[in-house]
Amino acid sequence: MPVIGWDLGGVHVKAALVRDRRVVAVVQVPCRLWRGLPALDETLAQLPDWARDTADHVVTMTGELTDCFAGRTDGVRQISAWAEAHLSGRVRIYGGRSGLLAPEAAAAQAGDIASANWHATAALIGRHVADGLLVDIGSTTADLIPIAAGAPVAAGYSDAERLETGELVYTGVVRSHLVALADHAPFRGRRTGLMAETFATAADIHRILGDLPEGADQQHSVDLKGKSIPESETRLARIVGRDRDEGSAAEWRALAAHFAERQLRLLHDAAALVLSRQALPDGAPVVVCGAGRFLAERLAARLGRPAHAFTDLIAGHLAEAGADWASTCGPAVAVALLAADPT
Repeated sequence: MPVIGWDLGGVHVKAALVRDRRVVAVVQVPCRLWRGLPALDETLAQLPDWARDTADHVVTMTGELTDCFAGRTDGVRQISAWAEAHLSGRVRIYGGRSGLLAPEAAAAQAGDIASANWHATAALIGRHVADGLLVDIGSTTADLIPIAAGAPVAAGYSDAERLETGELVYTGVVRSHLVALADHAPFRGRRTGLMAETFATAADIHRILGDLPEGADQQHSVDLKGKSIPESETRLARIVGRDRDEGSAAEWRALAAHFAERQLRLLHDAAALVLSRQALPDGAPVVVCGAGRFLAERLAARLGRPAHAFTDLIAGHLAEAGADWASTCGPAVAVALLAADPT
């Protein structure tokens, strides 16, 4: 029976199909879970046929923190029940340090299940790298997880704990608001304050800089308009109280680069904190994955460590075609491979 790994989030659903311990297909689609649990039904209908076939389903999640639920335990319970009711075949829930759990046991183990997708990726990497730092930068958040002796050794586990330890940074390359990166920016020789509005997001700056991967931005823009570079420049200009025609393409690119640098500094500060607590050998690599792996590679260079791509580590488990999204959907791939080969 094939294994399908799921990462059920509040903004995206990711799925990975594994046959004979090889990843043969990976997909990510948007999900409006904040509107309620029926959004998962809508998303499931959009997925390829294989996602609805009978399989051994293994589910990790971050959607439990979506505000349509009363709290994380309620979210874990409802999402687990949805998976059991709508996925054909055996369904198990990834509980991180508690292993794979039956859906009916999910509520009792909600603390271990909630947002434990980082644990799956780190556990899989530990099978290939004895010591290293996982840096998974997604559309909304970044995980920085130390791995030692082949196992994740994060000081925190829950979102709250990992925000305190630097192992979770709420910044990503698509959905993060620019006013969360800085309160001022240089423009035409002046230090200008920023408009504290959701005029632009990280997707705009990384699109202007030419770094955002094709297809990574699956959400609508904040002004519900297009995603061309001129349209991204228009949104960016509003942050400094300007219209696009008040600056040149070079000036908007320089402003975008400033915000990208501020985002990298946030990640560098977090990595310094993590590495000051968990000493890794000098040659221990940074393992990069996620839609923002380009940013993770820059962080590795700033840390003076080699960057190893997650997909290179698991290349022996990737089919020649159909796994283009394996890095962006790392946790879905990880839970599927961990379940397919539990040893």
